Formats: sequence, structure tokens, C-alpha cells
Amino acid sequence: MKPIKHRIHDLYTHRKSLSTKSFNARGKNVSRCKLCLQNIKWCICEHRRQLASNASFLLLMYDDEVLKPSNTGRLIADLFPETYPFLWSRVEVEQKLLDLIQNPEYQPVLIFPDEYAESEIVFSESSSLEFSGKKTLFILLDGTWREAIKMFRKSEYLRGIPMLSFSPEFVSEYVIRKGQRDFQLGTAEVAAMALECFGEKPNAEALKQWSNVFKESALLGRNKRPISTLTPFSEYIEQFEIAHEKAIMAKLD
Repeated sequence: MKPIKHRIHDLYTHRKSLSTKSFNARGKNVSRCKLCLQNIKWCICEHRRQLASNASFLLLMYDDEVLKPSNTGRLIADLFPETYPFLWSRVEVEQKLLDLIQNPEYQPVLIFPDEYAESEIVFSESSSLEFSGKKTLFILLDGTWREAIKMFRKSEYLRGIPMLSFSPEFVSEYVIRKGQRDFQLGTAEVAAMALECFGEKPNAEALKQWSNVFKESALLGRNKRPISTLTPFSEYIEQFEIAHEKAIMAKLD
């Protein structure tokens, strides 16, 4: 079955069309899948499965972030169709972006550290994120930490939006629970924490397991580890499929 393209795939194509020269990420000589951007030998496209959620996601992506094979924002769109990616610009803001944030059917919630809050309403992971009659729209700033701060400070349309912030204790417990890996907390993992706070733990677990599949695929694509130390890739796929099935069943209950 041919994998279904989603909005981040379209944004990737659009961003490439704007480039005047080739984007050279680490491993530029690797033959990559055009959708998941992983080594073609370890392509994960055939394994991705969509899920239903009561939340939606808006990704503000910094410049060439969408071109990076290491980007995890695309993993959110892999599972959740209502993921809306936009290229961030300090001077030109897409009207579709503003329309989405101002849509009366959505309640936007910005995920960012509360130390940057000004007059915003701030929620913690222990807060109730229920908004009567509105669908939650989680806004994530997709880039390096320095780039995310720049996007936050230079985007006036983000002012006044309620903010969800995670305590260091919650993040620490999350990292321990998902296991020790050679990666920092990425955009997809932050989205998983938001889903967990939102009461969708099965969806959060599915996204975490999908992140593990992605990370292992990336590691295998440039693998220098002893074969004897590797967990079979099929086990990562199996764990995702189990989590995905549980998320579907939870939605049917």
C-alpha cells in the first residue's frame, strides 16, 4: 500500500522549491526515502498508522527545520491528520496561520516554558485542559531552543494565548519512563506529553513508541554500534503496533 502523504510532506516540497541550493544535512550521501527522510533501507513509511484525537496541532517550523531528516515534528502528522505545519517568518505571516489561531472552533494552547509568560494564562501538567465546545489546538515551536525563543519573542500573534508548561519533575519522570536514549526531548515527545496531560494517554503512548521507531531507524541508518548490542528493529515496530491498537480500542470505549 502506498503511504498517504500529509501536510508536512507538502510543506517539505514547498520549502525545497524556495531553496537556491541543496540542503546538506548530516549523512547527505545517504539514499533517503522522500517521505520519512530516513535511509531507504530503514524506511518507516509502511508502518505508520493514523489515529483520532480530540486535539489538533499547529507546528511553527523555523526556516529549514522541515528539511532536516532529524526533525520529529513530522511524526505528529504521521499519526494525527489534524496537524497543521507552517514556515515561520518574522515579517510575513500567512493569513491561513492567523485564521487557524483565531478560528472560534479551536482553543489555541501554546506549549512553552512559563518563565516567558507575560499576561498569558499558564497551565501546568496537572491542570484541566477542557474547553467547553472547543477543540484544543496545541501550538508547538519547532526548531532549536534558541530558534524557538526567537519565534516566541518575534511573533505578536502568540501574545495572550494560554500557555501549557511542564515542570522539570514531570519532564524528568517522562524521560525515565521512556528509557534512556541518545536523543534530547524532541517536538514529537513534547506533543506526547501534551496529549498525556490532555487525558489521551493511549495516543501519547502510541506517539512515544512511534518516536522510538523513528529514532532507531535513524540510528540504524548511520549505525556504528556492535550488532550484539542492538535490539531487533522488529521489536520497535511491534511495540508501536501494540500501542496503536490500544489507542484505537480506547477511542472505541
